[in-house]
Order: sequence, then C-alpha cells, then structure tokens
Amino acid sequence: MISFYPGPSQVHNKIPSYVKDAQRLGVLSMNHRSAACLDLVKKTSNELKKKLRTPKSYTVLFLSSATECWEVIAQSLIKQTSTHIYNGAFGKKWFTYTLALNPGAASIRFDPQQELPVAVYAGDVICITQNETSNGTQVSNKILREVRKKNPAKLIAIDATSSMGGQALDFSVGDIWFASAQKCFGLPAGLAVLICSPRAVTKAQQLNERSHYNSLVHQLQFAEKFQTTHTPNVLGIYLLYRVLQNSPFILVIHKRLKQQAKEWYKLLETKTIKPLINNIAVRSDTVIAVTGTQSQIKATKSRVLKAGFLLGEGYGKLKPITFRIANFPAIKPSDSKRLMNVLRKG
Repeated sequence: MISFYPGPSQVHNKIPSYVKDAQRLGVLSMNHRSAACLDLVKKTSNELKKKLRTPKSYTVLFLSSATECWEVIAQSLIKQTSTHIYNGAFGKKWFTYTLALNPGAASIRFDPQQELPVAVYAGDVICITQNETSNGTQVSNKILREVRKKNPAKLIAIDATSSMGGQALDFSVGDIWFASAQKCFGLPAGLAVLICSPRAVTKAQQLNERSHYNSLVHQLQFAEKFQTTHTPNVLGIYLLYRVLQNSPFILVIHKRLKQQAKEWYKLLETKTIKPLINNIAVRSDTVIAVTGTQSQIKATKSRVLKAGFLLGEGYGKLKPITFRIANFPAIKPSDSKRLMNVLRKG
C-alpha cells in the first residue's frame, strides 16, 4: 500500500536500512549526553541549515511535535498578546491552544480562496500557518515578505508543518519556524524541528520564562552545547540526518514538487471531482485538496484503495466532501504517476 495521506505519510524508502544502520552503530542505545550524540545533533542541525538554506545565525531545536511547538511559543515568547491569522482547521487549533494558555491571544480568519491579508498587526507575536494541511492552501514567500515589511518590529512565528522540507521557504522573513518530521521530511512521527532567529532567541532570553521543562530559554541554553533539555528522539534525529544527507538541495526538491503539483491540478480540473481551492495563487504545492459530492469522494477513495493507494481523508467539516493527496518528497514520482493514471481512468 502506497500512502498519499498528508501525514503521517509515506516514509522514505531507505528508512528501513537507516534503522538497521542505527541499530548496528549503537544509535538506539546512545546516551543523549554522550559526545557521539552531541556530534549527531550538531551534524543534523548543520545539514538541515545547508539543505534548506536556513541562515547560519538561526538556532535549530528538536522537539516532539508541532503541537509542542505551539506550546513552547505560547509559554516562552508571548508576553501578553498574539495575533493568529488563519484560514483553516490547524491555524484555528493553534489559536485555540494558545488562547488556553494566554487569554491575550486574538485571531483573524480569512477566506481560504483568498491570499492572507497584509496589514499592521497587533500583539507580541504574529502567528501564521504557511501551509494549511486541512484545506490545501499555502502562503507564498512574497506575502510573508510583505507581512514582515509591514511589521518590522514584531516576532513572526510560522507553522510550516506540511511544507518544510518540500518547499523553498524564505526563512529570513520569520523568527520562529517549525514542522513535524512525518510530512515532507518523510520520517515516522515523533520528532519536530523548531528554528529560531537571533531576534527570537533574544526575546526568549529577555522574557526568561523558566516555569516548564520545555521552556525555550532552557532549550536554547542546552542547544549552545548541541544538547536537549530532555532525552530526545535520538533515532528520529539520526534518521533526519540520513535523509537530509542523501537528499538534494531544497531548490531541486521545490522545483520537482511544484511541477508535480501543476500536473495534479491539471488532471483534477478535467474530472467531475475538482480541486477544493479555485485560486491558483493560494493552492498548496504539497497538499492537494480535492472536492466532490459525498458519493463521488467515497467511490473514488474506494477505487483508489483497491489499486493499492491510500488517500488522505478530508479534515473536520470538510471530511465528507474532500480527500487530500500528499505531494511530498519521499513519495516516488513513479507512484504519483501511477495514482494519476488510476484517477484519470475514473
């Protein structure tokens, strides 16, 4: 079964051999304070920066999930207020989660068919979901640059859970970036990457929030020595290192996935089922959302499953009338072509 579920999704085909290497090399029982583990964290951080074109001055941290990243941001970087700008379920969840921890959180919801509105926003931190997994939309680098230009003094936190590792992101326009490993990185779930700009580091140090085991100021202090505050997912970090080490640079991946996304949308626009998002400017390149009647969606998923492919369910209120297709780096182009052919014949 080939999984096109948009996370957890199909893992890289070399993951089984990497796990065997990890066992052979002693990674599975590696002491997280050992010199070997520190070296692994350092190599993985450097490889991530190199392959994704992340500024060298940014700090890479390893957490358990994107949800934990929401928590860390709310605890350690939002002094009083934040503004969450979103158009879908995961952006709303981030806002709701922050609101539970910080009553000063505010939200601005915009139409999924429209570009994110550029304006001067209130709050200590501006929170943006760059790729909304629930409805297959994305915010372009151009729009993010415009938001930065309008809000030069604010911290900007960006959820890139379903795009980091698959899109060429302009990290300079954001201060906090985060993503889970089970999407574009092609790894099993249980690892997240949190990337902080020097401004975010300074802000965390100024606020000096130390009430939680995962307080950002603690994590940053440990990161200076390539350590973590907790016993980390050492296997996940090792697998991320191996995947990054053997992956092309992000511009190459970006070009392939963007072209493949165009092929997906071109195909779907000729069918009775259609792309959920009509506005080409905001369609995601990594999560293709498809809509139709309940019977059409059910029949298509069933037919595709019999052919050996698993599609992503629709999310939340969209579940009955949508399905989603992952367009992630770990999915072989040949498997995408095969799925396209199955859909083409329907």
